[in-house]
Amino acid sequence: MANSRFPPHARKRFSQNFLHDPAVIQKIVAAIAPQSSDHMLEIGPGRGAITQKLLAHLDQLTAIEIDRDLASALSSAEQKLNVIQNDILNIQLDDLDDNQTQWRVVGNLPYNVSSPILFHLFQQIDVVKDIYIMLQKEVGDRLAAAPGSKTYGRLSVMAQSYVSVEKLFDIGPGAFQPAPKVKSTFLQLTPLPESLLSKEHRLLFDQIVRFAFQQRRKTLVNALANQIFPNMHDQPLEKAFAKNMLQQCGLDEQCRAEQLSVNDFAQLAHQLRQSC
Repeated sequence: MANSRFPPHARKRFSQNFLHDPAVIQKIVAAIAPQSSDHMLEIGPGRGAITQKLLAHLDQLTAIEIDRDLASALSSAEQKLNVIQNDILNIQLDDLDDNQTQWRVVGNLPYNVSSPILFHLFQQIDVVKDIYIMLQKEVGDRLAAAPGSKTYGRLSVMAQSYVSVEKLFDIGPGAFQPAPKVKSTFLQLTPLPESLLSKEHRLLFDQIVRFAFQQRRKTLVNALANQIFPNMHDQPLEKAFAKNMLQQCGLDEQCRAEQLSVNDFAQLAHQLRQSC
């Protein structure tokens, strides 16, 4: 893909940082290990640095690019490439294919909207085989964090309720043009083999996690007490009820949010739904 096709400058409004380091690109493609029959979706292909290398292995690649000029340049570059000029947040993966395709998703996500994009994908996780993403290192660390660590928080729990997270390698600012002010990291996200939560429990889970980490210095009992949950008819959760709920789940009533695993939070959601 000739560079002359593309706009000469990155656009700040799209938070564009174009990957250009050949060694890093090769490392990324090797980690993805694309197969010819894969249904691959690339988010934010930019100037096509990764796109071109992926196409060498694929029968077809679908790319979502929000920048109209970049999308136009990419569209004219390669017949095997299907470019959709749109915001990924407007795209439902089911609409891209009628055959219940399992998508392999690749992306260098804009740092300012990386979390909304991830959760947009998580909400469609039943049609996702795996996700390989570049993120700001700080965000990647939070996604992969374990209970008890300084970086473990709401983002960690919410993400890990959908996927297992593996950090593959970090990427320095010099691999991009223009160079960002922070390090990046490349991760593999794999959907959990069995869902931890049914749709009925998901809303309760989300709210428990939100309330728990909003007041993370408090014990979990105090963080949840007096909160209103959707199945409680606008009645606040009594402190005694919160204590009993933790006991039923085998949890110490003095525990705090950062000490609980994703499974612990899922148990609490099941217990709260069962009790009300």
